[in-house]
Amino acid sequence: MLTIEDIVAIRSAEEFERCALELFRFQAERCRPYRHYLELLGVDAEAVTKVEDIPFMPIELFKTEEVYCGEGEPEVVFTSSNTGSTVASRHFMASLATYRRAFTEAFRLFYGEPSKWSIYGLLPNYLEREGSSLVYMVDRLIAEAGSGGFYLHDYKQLIADMEADPKPKILLGVSYALWDLAEQYAPKFRDTVVMETGGMKGRRAEISKAEFHAILTEGFGVERIASEYGMAELTSQAYSEGEGLFKSPPWMRVLVRDVNDPFDHSHTLRRGGIDIIDLANLSSCAFIQTQDLGEVYEDGSFRVVGRITGSDIRGCNLLVHNLL
Repeated sequence: MLTIEDIVAIRSAEEFERCALELFRFQAERCRPYRHYLELLGVDAEAVTKVEDIPFMPIELFKTEEVYCGEGEPEVVFTSSNTGSTVASRHFMASLATYRRAFTEAFRLFYGEPSKWSIYGLLPNYLEREGSSLVYMVDRLIAEAGSGGFYLHDYKQLIADMEADPKPKILLGVSYALWDLAEQYAPKFRDTVVMETGGMKGRRAEISKAEFHAILTEGFGVERIASEYGMAELTSQAYSEGEGLFKSPPWMRVLVRDVNDPFDHSHTLRRGGIDIIDLANLSSCAFIQTQDLGEVYEDGSFRVVGRITGSDIRGCNLLVHNLL
């Protein structure tokens, strides 16, 4: 059986393919909702020999089913943010250690050791509810960094602490709170990566990512705005250094499907519904059909450009529909 150490050690396409097929066969047998979905499709898991032939499970099943294939009871159940009118997704995880290993290793790949940073979390709506995987991740990264902290609504204290901090800093915030901070105080940060994680949550006007990032760059005096792409149903995160272009860790792959045919992942497609393989989802389902719209490029990088019409508006993914 695959372990998280096997997953975070992946560095080649060949290793990814081998692990993906092994995990698919395991989850096709052990994860009841996924097994039932494959049965409805008439898919024989043993006959699937290529990663591109693996079906992706609709993400909505995390709302209605116990998507779990771990040994024993799950150690934690993370839940999605929502607007109050939608049902939250539940992600049953067998091991918090697996989650910590995945997000820490992903952070190291993109930003180096957490200890070289001070990490500041501006996540008010996430802190005000229970079950947020994002809060857990940032809390552990702050602990490993050894400096920084969470701030709820005390923007003045946040600014004072960051200005007095000599270390390089990451300010990771929900979108509407970063906008509030930039608009009300316009602090000019030095040696700081400003990283947004989505989440207007209906509190601000819906504008394009480019417009939003322009507001933040001017307000904070930085050259670009970084982003984090994750969700409660995933164990891993993708990161953008700027302009909304995300890159995934080697054990995570993003594809696009035809919005009218969820089983079409033609190589000629560049834009469509986002499907994700997250091999760190060892105890749930690693093959997820999301309701995000995106573009995927030849090097595996991707952009999120909106939501599929009629899908739930999620607190962590309230993105403007700006398809051309």
